[in-house]
Amino acid sequence: LYLAAGGMVFAVLIGLPAGFLSAAYRNSWVDRACMVGALSGISMPVFWLGILLIIVLSFQLRLFPTIGVGDPSRPLDVLWHLALPALSLGLRGAALIARVTRSSFLEILGQDYIRTGRMKGLSEAAVKGRHAFRNALLPIVTVIGLDLGQLLGGTTVTEIVFSRPGMGTLLIESVLARDYPMVQGTMLVYLLVIILVNLVVDLAYGLVDPRIRYE
Repeated sequence: LYLAAGGMVFAVLIGLPAGFLSAAYRNSWVDRACMVGALSGISMPVFWLGILLIIVLSFQLRLFPTIGVGDPSRPLDVLWHLALPALSLGLRGAALIARVTRSSFLEILGQDYIRTGRMKGLSEAAVKGRHAFRNALLPIVTVIGLDLGQLLGGTTVTEIVFSRPGMGTLLIESVLARDYPMVQGTMLVYLLVIILVNLVVDLAYGLVDPRIRYE
């Protein structure tokens, strides 16, 4: 599960800035580069991307370990072993978040109150950072919550590619061994995690938009 959490962290840290930069510099080379990267991220299979990252970042550049989970007594070593599989798992989610962020941000920038703020003399940083940013977050929060289900599904392939023990490989081994109680228990854990994430997303709506709390 912490592999999916790490993938979500990479997805948000990469996807949100890329989407906002793409919308803020619409039709520029920044916009085109971000959207080409997003399209590439959506098109690449998770297992192929993981193998590519292993070849480039582990074998050639020797920046990250290839397989395993690291020494549990050394948290930094565990995080170092987690970085590469989490990155390969999160890039697809980052591409989706970037595309939705761009669309939502551009829609908000076309609203009347944004034009009014500019006419009143507000700087572009204030208009985009203070007024447009928060109002564009609702669909982004929704996509982040929905993306966790895809990340949980992608952990199985990622764990196999990087030889990591986890819920995904446990589920596959249980299915092959016909260990039905273990299969049911694993699916129950997945279900509880998805329900919890949806609850957090609903609570986040109220933090992002106070009008939802009053309704």
